[in-house]
Amino acid sequence: MRKALTLTAVALTTSLALGGATTAFAAGTPTPAASPTASTHPAASARVEVPSSPVKPGDAISVTVTAPAGSKNLAVSSAALGGVSLTPGKDGSWSGTAQVADVKDGSYGVSLTGSAPDGTKLQATAQLTVKKGDAPKPPTPVSSTLRLSTDFGRPGDKVTVTVKTTAKDAYVKSAAFAGGRVDLKNDGHGTFTGTATVAKDVKTGYYGVDAFAGGKKFDTAKFSVEAKGNPDVKPVPLKPSEHKTPKGSVNTGQAPADA
Repeated sequence: MRKALTLTAVALTTSLALGGATTAFAAGTPTPAASPTASTHPAASARVEVPSSPVKPGDAISVTVTAPAGSKNLAVSSAALGGVSLTPGKDGSWSGTAQVADVKDGSYGVSLTGSAPDGTKLQATAQLTVKKGDAPKPPTPVSSTLRLSTDFGRPGDKVTVTVKTTAKDAYVKSAAFAGGRVDLKNDGHGTFTGTATVAKDVKTGYYGVDAFAGGKKFDTAKFSVEAKGNPDVKPVPLKPSEHKTPKGSVNTGQAPADA
């Protein structure tokens, strides 16, 4: 009986020893070292925006840049634009203006370069369409005009002359006017006026009034002169009710021969 107890104790001791050894082995086993963690920062994203509708040379356009906050050395360039100066805003945005260069019609690339806070390079592109459009039509030249206050006069009568022109001076000439030439005064807005006097020694007839602007003749007006006083007045026909029958007449409208 004592022998069996001894075996049982030995077995238990062995079991405990083995258990302890197992425990010690498990605790002393080295844990595999963790591998270095790769950057968790996603690929840096950036965007540059310009007007989508066509622009013309000389236009001032807005440029907007979106990039990770803290990005550095951001620059926008294009063959269609002059220098672009960016001003930082909030939440990773930049804005600026640029003038469209004098380039041919077409589509031009706009590129953004720079670096994110972690050193990742930033790149983005956009397209800018340049179209000059129809060339402006030259202004239609304004024709000079001549106007006389009347186209008829007698010796000594006054005639107002008006010329409208873009030239710097204007005058008229006519053999019907005293002195032959009448200089006109500019009102500062392209209207020239003056007063002509019908010459005292002019004869009855038709005369030309030549108008000059900038030293060049541009029009001739017709002017008539009556130099013998009032023109003849034609009698106005009488109405049937206004006719009177002469004495001695029998509804013939004529007087007797002996009258």
